[in-house]
Amino acid sequence: MPKPLPPILPVGTQVVTRVPARRAGAETPAGAVGAIVAAPADATHSYRVRFPDGREASFRRPELRVLKHFKAEGLEIEGDAAEDFEAYGPCIVYRCVVGSRAYGLDHADSDTDRRGVFLPPAELDWSLFGVPSQIECETTQECYWEMATFLRFALKANPNVLEVLWSPLVEHTSPVAQELLAMRDAFLSRLVFQTYNGYAMSQFKKIEQDVRARDEVKWKHAMHLVRLLLAGIAVLRDGIVRVHVGEHREALLSVRRGEMPWADVDAWRRSLHREFEEAFAATKLPERPDYAKANDFLVRARRSAVT
Repeated sequence: MPKPLPPILPVGTQVVTRVPARRAGAETPAGAVGAIVAAPADATHSYRVRFPDGREASFRRPELRVLKHFKAEGLEIEGDAAEDFEAYGPCIVYRCVVGSRAYGLDHADSDTDRRGVFLPPAELDWSLFGVPSQIECETTQECYWEMATFLRFALKANPNVLEVLWSPLVEHTSPVAQELLAMRDAFLSRLVFQTYNGYAMSQFKKIEQDVRARDEVKWKHAMHLVRLLLAGIAVLRDGIVRVHVGEHREALLSVRRGEMPWADVDAWRRSLHREFEEAFAATKLPERPDYAKANDFLVRARRSAVT
């Protein structure tokens, strides 16, 4: 299989030359810095690069290195996903099942998606090279966030991350993870309204595009749009993330099977948006999550990783 061509660098990108080049009677040494002033239509043709003295020269893509990447060489970990998973797998402190099985919407052929958190040894986290923000294994449908990355997502009310904290199907918890679960309420705030709405609007936009382009609805997307709104309403009203869909299971499955007309699904969606607004107006959740509590926990977790 031929190697895929690299993406086209946009005009304005600062680059470093890998090879010398003749320009206006002078030679530009390898390692010179310039900016792209003309980009080709495809990666098989040349770029035009302008140097600080105003002169220009042409280069093929393999003869250029993006300046910001060049400066970071030696400090970046160009890790392989499979290698990262093998190296940091023993550092996983929390693992749960998410997706359709956690929602109660699974069927015989449903995948088992696992998510969680890993806490790397302090000496790796403190090193110049750092650690990956997440590790994953595509074969087994597993993905784990590094602790600080996970906490930041949770504080921003990321729906996928909050569902991890409230999954009813927990498979592994270390003492650190047990402490994290005990303080999960600290991550809930009125930000849920904005974040969940943003995800719902993006999902709806995709559905509209499919309807316009192919005159069809991707029913699985429609089901998850409704499910997300139901979950957001429950967070604002009850102060917990209800991962399992409970009494809404049959109606949501009806949507996924395409048994409910799109007009009815859309009417349900609009009704849920109004309920979401009402729940937002009445919620007792704080304006923002407890950043200090999350930070104190992270410091303690980091200290526990010192060997």
